[in-house]
Formats: sequence, structure tokens, C-alpha cells
Amino acid sequence: MTGTDARPERPAERDASLRTDGGTEGIEDGDAPDLPADRDAVREALTAWYAADHRDFPWRRTDDPYEILISEVMSQQTQLDRVVPAWEAFVEEWPTTADLAAADRGDVVAFWSAHSLGYNNRAKYLHEAAGQIEAEYDGAFPDAPDELEALMGVGPYTANAVASFAFNNGDAVVDTNVKRVLYRAFDVPDDDDAFERVASAILPDGESRIWNNAIMELGGVACGKKPRCDEAGCPWREWCHAYQTGDFTAPDVPTQPSFEGSRRQFRGRIVRLLGEHDAMELDALGHRIRVDYAPDGEHGREWLRGLLSDLADDGLVQTEEANGELTARLR
Repeated sequence: MTGTDARPERPAERDASLRTDGGTEGIEDGDAPDLPADRDAVREALTAWYAADHRDFPWRRTDDPYEILISEVMSQQTQLDRVVPAWEAFVEEWPTTADLAAADRGDVVAFWSAHSLGYNNRAKYLHEAAGQIEAEYDGAFPDAPDELEALMGVGPYTANAVASFAFNNGDAVVDTNVKRVLYRAFDVPDDDDAFERVASAILPDGESRIWNNAIMELGGVACGKKPRCDEAGCPWREWCHAYQTGDFTAPDVPTQPSFEGSRRQFRGRIVRLLGEHDAMELDALGHRIRVDYAPDGEHGREWLRGLLSDLADDGLVQTEEANGELTARLR
């Protein structure tokens, strides 16, 4: 049963004592109309809820920054139930940054494609980041978000997540789940700066590891697109604006472009095939990646050369032309 089905009988207007009236450093007027003054109670409720029961992902059992980085990169726009076996297999194949840095990049990209993790550039960047750790940091990860951002392919969100979960040294993580929670619970407007300010204001000092895990879990388990407030025992029901009013709208979630028939889909097929073969000629490759491939057709040699050119620009594929025949292989 969701909060929509079973709301308390309290009036929609919140008690004045629950509104923000003190201790609001960093929060601007209008950022969070329903943020309670007693933030400690809010924090303790969430961390106790998380400690009592949460999803047991393998990367939550480690503070190894390498293993956490892998999980973060794999989890980008990929369902977590698909990430778990891929993460376990990746860590078994390349258990350290030294192992990954020494690996053939083509093997890493082929692994990525075979596990349908999408955007094969991520595999290339992860491989390069491992090389950076070995060459520039003597095998030891930096522990601050701004230093982690220096790694290839690591942006602000991923850097902060690694700093939080590996070193307990991060800022507030603000992803789609967290935005949804803050929007519903404390009536935070749909504004990135407001989300950042409120998330930072309620983050307990020195507890980024458990807090960021907990609030992301809340968004993933209790406060999804379809809320499960009562089923999941949401710890913030007594303060939650949405639970009190029954208005469970949330910020728009960006929709991914259709994968089926996309250039991304065929790029993935190319990488997967080249991972199984030492090299392939253009037409042989074309016929293997789509049933309607015709050398002189709309989806023929010119189209396929364009895909290979993109992959070559990304450093994933190399092509050679001899005697009028183009051959492609993984780099």
C-alpha cells in the first residue's frame, strides 16, 4: 500500500513547528518550505531505517575505491540487477588497478559490450583511469572529490560517490532519486541549486558514507516513481510534505532515447563482434550486425563506415584499407 492509499488524517497544512525556523545555514528562502527545524531527528530516522534493512549490493560491503569506482561507472543508466553479475565478473577478471591497467584495452571493451553495459567509452575510460592510478598515484587512489575528478572519465558525481563510499569524505550525493525524495519530502523546488543546498544542509558532518547510501536507498526503495511509503516503512512520513498532502508529483525524469535501432545499438554490436574475431571486412561485419544491410543501401557501406569512424575517434576500433577492402579490429 502506498502513501496515496493510506494517508494520515492530519490536515494538509503542516504544523508551524515543523517548518524551517532555525539552523538553516546554506539554505536560501524558499529552498525547503517543509524542512523541519529538528534536523537531527530527520537524520537519525533515516540512518536507523537504512541500518535496519537495505539492499545488499556487493559494493556496499567494501570500501575499496577501485571496486566502488567500477560499480559507479557500471551503474550509470544500467539497472542494478544487471550490474551485480557484471561487477562480480569484472572484479574477478581484473581484481586491482594494476591488473586492469595491464590488460588489453580491447579485452576490457569486449567484456563491457558482452555484458550489455552500454556506452563502451566507459570501459575505455575505466582502463585509462586504472593506468593513471598506477602511473601517477603509485597505485593509491586520491581520497577527495576534486582530486578524483582528475581521473579519466570521472565526473563530479562519480568522484563524490567514490569519496563518500570509499573514504567517507564526500559531499551530499544528488542524483535523480535524491532529488525526488527532497522534492516530495520537503517541498524543495525543481531547481538543481536548491537541491544541492538542501542536500548539503541535511548531510551529517563526517557521515557521507552511510548518509548518501541511506538517502539513495530511500529514493530507490520507498520513494520511487510509484511511492511505497507504508510498505517500505518510510522513516520520513511524519515530516513528508507529499505524504501529508497526497501530492506525489516529482521532477521530470529524463527519458533515454530509444535504444532499439539506434546508432548506439549498432556500435555495441560492432564492438561485440570484433571482440569475437581478430578482424572483419566491412561487408562481412555489416551483414552480421543487421539483417537489412545492403552495401549500396541506406544502411550500407557509407553508414557502416560512419559508425566505424565514430568508434575509431573514441579509440575503440582501428581500420585498415588495402586493395579496396576495409578491415576493422578492436584497438
